[in-house]
Amino acid sequence: MDINSIMSSQLRSLQSTVQMSVMSKALSMETSAVAEMLNNLDSQPVAVHPHKGASVDIKA
Repeated sequence: MDINSIMSSQLRSLQSTVQMSVMSKALSMETSAVAEMLNNLDSQPVAVHPHKGASVDIKA
């Protein structure tokens, strides 16, 4: 096995490791962002619909 094939194999392995690390970090950040958004959901005021429940359409 020559040095080029060894280096090529190691480079592919390193690229795969870095890619998995980046994907893991991104997933972790997205998960924490979603958790924070869900926690803040209760503190937001509820918007009232402008006409929902105010009128009833009884046409057949």
